[in-house]
This record gives sequence, structure tokens and C-alpha cells, in this order.
Amino acid sequence: MKNFKLLINLVVVATSFMFFQCTSEYTPIVGPAGADGVDGVDGVNGVDGAGAVCISCHSNEHRDPIYAAYVLSNHYGPDGNGLDGSWARGTSASCAQCHNNQGFIDFQSGLYVDANGNQSANPNGYAVSNPITCTGCHDVHRSFDFDNDGNDYALRTLAPVALIIDPDTSIDVNNDSDPMGYSNTCINCHQPRTPAPTPNAFGNYKVTSTHWGPHHGPQGTFLYGLGGAILPGAMPAVGDAGHAKGASCVSCHMGEPTAADNGGHTWNPTANACLSCHDTEPEGVEGLDALRATLLVELQTKGLDSTGTKYIFDANGNLQTGTYPVKVSQAAFNYILLMEDRSNGIHNPEYAKDLATNSINALQNN
Repeated sequence: MKNFKLLINLVVVATSFMFFQCTSEYTPIVGPAGADGVDGVDGVNGVDGAGAVCISCHSNEHRDPIYAAYVLSNHYGPDGNGLDGSWARGTSASCAQCHNNQGFIDFQSGLYVDANGNQSANPNGYAVSNPITCTGCHDVHRSFDFDNDGNDYALRTLAPVALIIDPDTSIDVNNDSDPMGYSNTCINCHQPRTPAPTPNAFGNYKVTSTHWGPHHGPQGTFLYGLGGAILPGAMPAVGDAGHAKGASCVSCHMGEPTAADNGGHTWNPTANACLSCHDTEPEGVEGLDALRATLLVELQTKGLDSTGTKYIFDANGNLQTGTYPVKVSQAAFNYILLMEDRSNGIHNPEYAKDLATNSINALQNN
């Protein structure tokens, strides 16, 4: 009997193991991998995010070449080292609007006016002169609908520019080469600060400084045939120059580069810019060098002051202070303007030649 009960118990235990094995999870043995299935159909492209259009410009890939070009420009620094990019007198209230980054920003803000009520930088001046940087000329976009409104490159101003020498006269660069007026940004500073001489009651004009003249950046007005002293003789109509009507600052000075040191933000003209309109790349206006040399000699030999004791330019070509007959002062002003334009007359060839010729004639007939 005991053996029978033991046998029954063993059968029960064995049966339980059998059921346990049958109900346990099956672990398959992995076989060899099968062939890849056919690729599925690509999904539909998603919609570009709001910032996609920004990346094309606001990326290191786009900005790095611009900065590399800018480092080579005179806007970065006269010595190309960035240490003196604000030039001289950037703290001065009257100079800061072009020689101080913050001064130009303040000038464009419209927050300040000078003693004559004209838009200006801070009339109290600046404790520090900040070098000119990207933020001086660029701020925020007026519109992000570039397809319909065009890309303004976030320039601070595209507006016509009232001249410092005559606020009632404005220049608006707007032609096929620059339909949005990018070049108006340039005109703000590339214009004379001193008007041409006018006579006092005695027909004279007093030159008070050896740095007298239109200032160092008269290119904008020169392009349009403005800023020089008008003397008897032929003169082209204002704004009639081919470069004023069919070219612009940006089309000539920011063209497609032919080397690392020209075009773009170097602002050095390229052969590409010239050859898009001309058969050759001129280095200057033919005959202008000779006219300027003759004018200087005339000023050194016929440009006597009102006392008849000294000439307006000495033998070394240095300007002399003093009181001079107005025609002498006007001829000297035109000579300085022709030199400070720094384009060898290319900005406005006929205007350049007429200024020189009329100034020579005025001295010879004085």
C-alpha cells in the first residue's frame, strides 16, 4: 500500500512538470537572416520652418568671406589692422556721425539735431570712439517678404540723403544698377562737409586751416556733379554723368571679386564691374593728370594772397592759410576736390576735366 501511494505521488509530480513545460513561453532558435525587403515609398517633404530663409545669409559659411573682405577695407582701418577703424576725431560731436560706429547709429536714429536743427549724432560728443563695424551700416530688415519687397540687407537707411553743404539738396541713388538705393548708405558720409568759397564784401575769402577743403570723402557729390566751385566755362548738367545715371556705389565697388582684395566688402572696384559696361578697365580719365599738374603750378605761381606776399600753395604743394581773392580760393578748392575724389576722375570724367580747365582759366585771367 505504501508503495502504491508513493507511485501515485510520483505520477502527480511528473504530470505537473509536464503541464508546466507546455505552458511556458517558447524561445525560438534564431535562423539565418532573410533577404532585405523592398524600400517603402518616400514620405512627402515637410514645410520649411520660418527661419529657413534666414540661414542662407545668417550663417558662418556666408558671413566669414564677408568679414575676410571687410578686414582688407579702409572702413576696417586705414592701416588694415582694425586698431584705428574709427579714424580721427570720432569723439567729436561734429565728426562722430561718420567716424564713430555709435555716432553713425545715433545719426541715423533721428534722435538728435545740431544747433541748426539738422539731423546729427549726439551733440554732446562721445567719451569713446568705436571702430566702424557691421552694426554701423546694418540693423534689422524692413520686410522678410524678399520676393515682393526685395532684400534690403538690413541696411540702416535707404533714404535719399540731404547734403551737409546744402540741406535743401538731396541725392537719391536709384537706377537699374541699384533700384533699392543701397548706395544712399554710402552717400551719407561720402560727401563734402565744407561748401565752395563765396566772396566777402571785398571779394576775398579767408582760408583758416592747412586742412581746409571739401573734406576727405566727396565722392558722392562728385558723382553727381556737385560740390565744386563754379567758375566761368563749360560744365555738365548736375546728375548727367553716365555713372550717375547707370551705375552706383555698390555696382562698381561691390562687384563680383576677381581676387581676395577686390569687390564685395573690400569696396575696391573690380575689372568685372568695369567690363560689364566698358571694353577696358580704365585707371583714370585721359588728360586729367596733366590738367591737375597745370592747375597746381598756376596756384603756386598766380595764386597770390590779398597782400601779394604769398601763394595759396607753396613750392612743396602745401596749402597756406591767409586771405585770398575768391577766384584763387575757388580754384584751390577745386584742386583739393579733384585730389580727394581719389577716382582719377572716373566718377565723373567731364565734371573733373571742366573743374580743372575752368580753374586754370580763372587763374590765368585773374
